Amino acid sequence: MKKMENLPEEVPIMCGFVGCLSDVAKDTGKEYNEMIHSMNKMVVHRGPDDAGYFEDQNITMGFRRLSIIDLEGGHQPLSYDNERYWMTFNGEIYNYIELREELKKEGYGFKTDSDSEVILAMYAKHREDCVKFFRGMFAFVIWDKQEQVLFAARDHFGIKPFYYAMVDHDFYYGSESKAIFKVLQHKTFDQDALQDYMTYQYVPEPESLVKEIRMLEPGHYLTKKLGQQPEIKRYYYAQFKPVIRPENEYIKKVRAILFDSVEKHMRADVPVGSFLSGGIDSSIIVAIAKQFNQQIETVSVGFQREGYSELDVAQETAEKLGVKNYSSIITPEEFMQAFPHFVWNMDDPLADPAAVPQYFVAKEARKHVKVALTGEGADELFGGYTIYNEPNSLRPFNYTKPLNGVLHKIAEMIPEGVKGRSFLLRGTTPLEKRYVGNAFIFNEAEKHQFIKNYDNAHPLQSITHPFYQDALDYDPISRMQFIDVHTWLNGDLLHNADRTTLAHSLELRTPFLDKEVFAVASEIPANLRIAHGTTKYVLRKAAEGVVPEHVLNRKKLGFPVPIRFWLRDEMYDWARNIIESSQTEQFFDKNYFLQLLEDHRLQKRDNSRKLWTILTFMMWHKIYIEAPTLMDSAEAARLDS
Repeated sequence: MKKMENLPEEVPIMCGFVGCLSDVAKDTGKEYNEMIHSMNKMVVHRGPDDAGYFEDQNITMGFRRLSIIDLEGGHQPLSYDNERYWMTFNGEIYNYIELREELKKEGYGFKTDSDSEVILAMYAKHREDCVKFFRGMFAFVIWDKQEQVLFAARDHFGIKPFYYAMVDHDFYYGSESKAIFKVLQHKTFDQDALQDYMTYQYVPEPESLVKEIRMLEPGHYLTKKLGQQPEIKRYYYAQFKPVIRPENEYIKKVRAILFDSVEKHMRADVPVGSFLSGGIDSSIIVAIAKQFNQQIETVSVGFQREGYSELDVAQETAEKLGVKNYSSIITPEEFMQAFPHFVWNMDDPLADPAAVPQYFVAKEARKHVKVALTGEGADELFGGYTIYNEPNSLRPFNYTKPLNGVLHKIAEMIPEGVKGRSFLLRGTTPLEKRYVGNAFIFNEAEKHQFIKNYDNAHPLQSITHPFYQDALDYDPISRMQFIDVHTWLNGDLLHNADRTTLAHSLELRTPFLDKEVFAVASEIPANLRIAHGTTKYVLRKAAEGVVPEHVLNRKKLGFPVPIRFWLRDEMYDWARNIIESSQTEQFFDKNYFLQLLEDHRLQKRDNSRKLWTILTFMMWHKIYIEAPTLMDSAEAARLDS
């Protein structure tokens, strides 16, 4: 494999932006200037090295950046076409070199070597359609002074966040919701979002726990004309479209596109590292990246408890690939200390236990590199979760459909914990009612018991129903993946990845989540994603000869966290104190939660995931609602010092 060509370098910057567009022309100066500076203080961790501002009679833009290399063009807001267009941009456009060369041939000029200026030139040429040409991760805002139109867009899969709020004549926006939260005078709690959080362990997009603040969804763009409401349109929709071809062709196509994607994601003028677990996804990324950078460094974390650490496998992988590996052990004491900082960074609460090691691996990685690669997205694209095999295991129920209603009622009468009960319930429940994504914390009956203002009109299927409708002609496995791509992936995994890494000012890149990689993955039939007793079958075949043999067919472990044990022992008193002191009686019957904790301690049942969901929300409420004012980035950083 050849080394990377000596191409013109981009200006890789990790950043955050904020802004406010007012329908009413204002005198430039104090009021909006102070507000934008206050918002910008909330995202300093996204870019601690530099700040930039632009203001005219209608818009005030703020920007923060981490200077990875010192090239002209890194400073924003950036202008184009004699200052007609002004932009703030968070992310990377990996095909910007190719796009710039095409634009130059058509007479477009450039003053910088940055991908940021390419976005502006593409907008000048294509207007809203510019996003269809980009390959990368991005959220950006362009203000056209001449037409007085704001244009904002978010990448295909939602790798980079974009929040907004329309209040009276003002349109607020930012890379993190806390920046908008800080300046809104009136905030309304979203009860529906709370119910959804208690189901999914995250707040599904476009919701947030504040009704006024919403997210621009992946693959969407927004236009805002003065005096009008924002208009939102979809430009990309990830869909599975299997194509029948020989198995070996899929394998060749997957291998080729992964090498192409990793090479483009390696474009930078600084050392690029990578997360490395014991699984196949991160191993593939590291193995390919090593082809382009012999000095790539890797980072791993684990826990002391047996069965909850893959450090030995990760270190063996690093040794066989010939890359340096840094590793560290996470203790429950460390995480209890870091928990408030973790929750502050999440914006809305996110109770995925896997975010714990993600937070700490980012913290460790930032000691060595400013940019890291990760294997996020491979499971959703290539069929990596064990639960995707469920339609195969439940196939016998296709032949008992006339009896399934009776079988379901019988299953409901069987006591919990009796072998076979769960199998009968799942087999006699339609897919769209039993599968809501990778996490399913509290069902409707449970939520009805402890949520005081439970709304029967907003069941958990309110989120997944539209996607199931769009996938009516899919096979069951593809329908499950489709649900995860459009809910779990952006609502949990990418939210987690962005916030935990940016909490430590680390830029994260995800080579699997590339529109060209998805174009290949989407054509693989379900019987070649889940095949021969394994998941991600085609991906594993494509990785043969690329990754070490010992990781090729390992059972997926993921990022397991020993909260089941922690909450019985080291964290029990800590957890009980959070529940008892939380000022959330207006939402919940807290005695229900205390009983969950006690039953867990006595090992009557494993309530760890439910408790983690509760504790995360209560810590969020303490920081965002109970505190007199919301901490800014510098103040929050001291929580983990």
